[in-house]
Amino acid sequence: MATIKDVAERAGVAPSTVSYVLSGSRKISEATRRAVQAAIAELGYHPRASARTLRSARSDVLALAVPRVPGEYRAVDGRFAIDVSDAARSHGYDLLLMTDVDGVGGLRRVAGSGLADAAVLMAVEEQDPRIGAMRELGFPTALLGRGDDDSALPWVDLDWEAAVALALRETAAAGHRHIAFLASADHEIAARRGYAVRGLDGARHTARESGADIRVHHASGDPDVLRRRVREVLGARPAPTALVVQHLHRLPHLLAEVATAGLRVPEDLAVVPVGTLPDDLGGRLLPRIELPVAEMSLAVVELAVKAMAGAPSGHRSQNHPAPGLPPHRLIAPQMAPGATITPPKRHL
Repeated sequence: MATIKDVAERAGVAPSTVSYVLSGSRKISEATRRAVQAAIAELGYHPRASARTLRSARSDVLALAVPRVPGEYRAVDGRFAIDVSDAARSHGYDLLLMTDVDGVGGLRRVAGSGLADAAVLMAVEEQDPRIGAMRELGFPTALLGRGDDDSALPWVDLDWEAAVALALRETAAAGHRHIAFLASADHEIAARRGYAVRGLDGARHTARESGADIRVHHASGDPDVLRRRVREVLGARPAPTALVVQHLHRLPHLLAEVATAGLRVPEDLAVVPVGTLPDDLGGRLLPRIELPVAEMSLAVVELAVKAMAGAPSGHRSQNHPAPGLPPHRLIAPQMAPGATITPPKRHL
């Protein structure tokens, strides 16, 4: 197990300097403080001090945990990282980006070493082990997304169930009777990511209630598998006249496959993305429900900052949580202005 002397040797300082950084009892230069914090993180050092003493040495850093498979890129992750960073700076905090897939070990290290004052967790699963770990440590944390226990930690999220339901209802109201819903990717559903499972719930409820023929399919993070599934969806009989797509970062591959099938958007096939970013559309103006990244980022940073202070948040959901429960914000979906859903030109 690493000692304070090991940390001092790694950082090139005296052991007393490490103690000063941890306790905040003396003014230390920014360069020295960062060198000590980096050594603590590298060695996995956990100082033997009370949580109160550790928290007294503020780092003015907010950790953003984004589980990421190496080599994979999602524009939405970068967009959130930028907007959360901007929101953090407005409160006087820098951002520490953590991308390890597991996340629990890294978060424990950050919480125990004083590298950050609070954390924001992305890609939240229904039963996310990071939530239990942060509660156990008493580390101020806010969630971008929802677990299965709304009382666990403060959170903000788009109402994904309502968003998918809204897109499907609007598509049916435009006259489409045969609609395909392409849900989140297989791995997101298997991991029980909140947005994925709630989107599926919205599609299934709407399929039962709308009277339209709504068929649910899963997307894939693999471009070749996605293209094959799109071909299967478009080749079904009766053929869909509309395709509602949730949170698909490979939307260009989907649109390319639609074009390969000889279909024009929106003349032959209406495409309605849910939870998209403007850059996802490749310059197309499609009817859509956009992901409110800026609004979510501002809200989650505010929740994290107030969790540090132990103060109640001014934000409440429409359900008004009972006193004593963590605050949250559930954002109602809206169809974006500027494009309408084209009615089908054929009824099959």
